Amino acid sequence: MSMLPPEANVVAATQSAASKPARAAGTPFWRTDAPVLTGMKLGWLLLLAIGLLLPTAMMLLQATGLVASVRSTDEHGLALVAHVVQAPNFLAMVGRTLAVSGAVAAIVVPLAFALAYAVQRTRMPLRGTMRTLAMLPLFAPSLLPGIALVYLFGNQGLFKAWMSGNNIYGFWGIVLGEVFYTFPYALMLLLATLTLADGRLYDAARAMGASPWRTFRTVTLPGARYGLFGAFALVFTLVATDFGVPTVVGGSYQVLAVEAYKAVVGQQQFARGAVIGLMLLLPALLTFAVERLVQRRQHAALASRAQPYHPQPDRLRDGLFLLLSVLVVGGILLMLATAVGASLVKLWPYNLELSLRNYDFDNMDGGGWLAYRNSLKLAALTTVFGTALIFTGAWLVEKTRAAGWLQSGLHSAIRFAVLLPMAVPGLVLGLGYVFFFNHPANPLNGLYGGMALMVLCTIMHCATAAHLTSVASLGQLDPVFEAVSASLKVSALRTYWRVTLPMCVPAVLSCARYLFVSAMTTVSAVIFLYSPDTVLASVAVLNMDDAGDIGPAAAMSTLILVTSIVVSLLLELATRGIVRRTQAWRTAAH
Repeated sequence: MSMLPPEANVVAATQSAASKPARAAGTPFWRTDAPVLTGMKLGWLLLLAIGLLLPTAMMLLQATGLVASVRSTDEHGLALVAHVVQAPNFLAMVGRTLAVSGAVAAIVVPLAFALAYAVQRTRMPLRGTMRTLAMLPLFAPSLLPGIALVYLFGNQGLFKAWMSGNNIYGFWGIVLGEVFYTFPYALMLLLATLTLADGRLYDAARAMGASPWRTFRTVTLPGARYGLFGAFALVFTLVATDFGVPTVVGGSYQVLAVEAYKAVVGQQQFARGAVIGLMLLLPALLTFAVERLVQRRQHAALASRAQPYHPQPDRLRDGLFLLLSVLVVGGILLMLATAVGASLVKLWPYNLELSLRNYDFDNMDGGGWLAYRNSLKLAALTTVFGTALIFTGAWLVEKTRAAGWLQSGLHSAIRFAVLLPMAVPGLVLGLGYVFFFNHPANPLNGLYGGMALMVLCTIMHCATAAHLTSVASLGQLDPVFEAVSASLKVSALRTYWRVTLPMCVPAVLSCARYLFVSAMTTVSAVIFLYSPDTVLASVAVLNMDDAGDIGPAAAMSTLILVTSIVVSLLLELATRGIVRRTQAWRTAAH
């Protein structure tokens, strides 16, 4: 395998080819690769429109009554909105949703901030291990914490006496389950926030005799306040739009997300589901606005002469944070171990003899082993096609800029579309797919219930995070590579394949890992789209729990967890191996 040239050789090549124009004067437009690149941008934008913009617009039109529902109803538009809002239990349900979301955010954000601080701002031992273990909930479906809570605090749970009223089903059950589910998302955001620190501020505080607590209050907290606001809004939105945990341990404590699910699946009231989905969109839009504000303020807070901050050892501080980290990570491991352990015994808690009877999925309700195979198929297709589409789309926007209103308009439209999933919860996007693809007048109606549509929905649902990862990686490449290619009249596509893509292998595999895990664990985005032949493992968990087969539900959740972890480890090893073989030039001088 040929090695990429060092940057010095690239600069030299640029200087030697500087007199060669990228396109000689008078060269027809169609003899360049511009038409191909423009066609690729139009194709990516069309796919974003079909898979994201039009379903979201259709959901909004359904909620406002501007288009007919896929099922007839006597009420539309404002009349239906008024009917839904004036229902006897609706305002109480909104209050319960806000109460649960606020309580979870109030618990998760301080805990995540403490662990992020321990990892980034102390010399606590085992920092990397604690960080890795705290991310494990990302590999599990959102129903797993609910199932684990039933085994721990349910009617036959190990610690049922600890619960008020001896009942996990209700407010505290949802809160505990959502804390487990949302913790790693808040942690990731706060880890990134605390990575940015100017060491000069801490040196000045120490020189002025400020105590560690005063330094924390006057330097650390002000610098992290936007990240804290963003984490609170993110957790609040994730809880408000999640129906996995409330479905398992919510009991009679109904929240909006579960009501939207029941309106569509249980009652076939599609217009009512659209109205509730529109309401679930509001906290997501708030989160999107806060995230944009946080990003702008964080960049403005960085000074060009900032120096990295290196925390000094402190036995008392490091010991206390280690204790806190062990307690937090211990709680996460307890939940995971409970679900995994319960799946490997005959009958919890009466017969704890090891057995694989819960893995006999073909004799259980929910979809059998077909569901697991379908999830693997969905994850594989999403990973391959999603990574190729999203990374190439990011490259088209970031590295093939050209003058003209058409190119500028295409780039702006693609950026808007690919960032939209950040503000659209999976449940709302799934509702949009029902209204758009299941409409009789849609020529794509035949896709409904098939694997291709679920792959498209999953890719679109995960597009924003993968796109931002790709853009960050592409932004690290010197524009001199494109300049050399243009000077030597090398096709932009050939430069992409031979230079850009090999250099961005870590980001590409990171996107692939994210898409695979998301496809294995997703529930909300595809809950309305599957058919008996395309049922997924995450959906099978929900169906088995509804049927009372909680042991097999724990077993399927365990299978999803283990599969996600194993594939992630394999991709991580592949990343290190490929980088070591193809990008050794980066460290050749050391």
